[in-house]
Amino acid sequence: MENKTKSVDRRVIKTKRAIRNAFAKLMVEKDINDITIIELAEAADINRKTFYNYYSGVYQVIEDIENDIIQSYERLLGNVQFKQSMAAPYTLFERFSRLINMDPEFFGYLLTMNGNTALITRIMRLLKDKTREVMVAQVDIEEYKADIMIDFILSGMLSVYQHWFASDKAVPPDEVAQIISTMSFSGFNGVISADAEGARG
Repeated sequence: MENKTKSVDRRVIKTKRAIRNAFAKLMVEKDINDITIIELAEAADINRKTFYNYYSGVYQVIEDIENDIIQSYERLLGNVQFKQSMAAPYTLFERFSRLINMDPEFFGYLLTMNGNTALITRIMRLLKDKTREVMVAQVDIEEYKADIMIDFILSGMLSVYQHWFASDKAVPPDEVAQIISTMSFSGFNGVISADAEGARG
């Protein structure tokens, strides 16, 4: 019975992921309001009945995407110690990379769409709110300063990953995270110094 339940769970996860990825792919091509259930089901290689087993409509897919991203991010943030991360910031940024690498196909579509920026904006706002919540609880810092720091770092990181997904992705994601962490905490000079030390080594 347990094996049967696991098999059903895996099938549900696989089907919902297919719907989510198909939706993200369609968002690259057209406005959210123009996406129909029929074409979404076709893109996910399922029938409409299967789609309605999981969702009542397109906007419930969006809600599920947002909730899934935030829940995954909360799990990654779960044991982050911000004070220690200030001394070794790569650990924190590696978690952002890990979130994206959980489903690179989906995030590749999500981060390279030309329109539908409202969805990206909402997701980023939710990520910023969750980061601020955890950070302020651990670090003695005024909220407005935390907001500025988090806006600067997450917006910059989003831009970097958008460019990375739109490129040939020749730079490994772990190296991208390392450069972002050095840049965020040590600035241009930190990145240049790290390169110089690497060349000497």
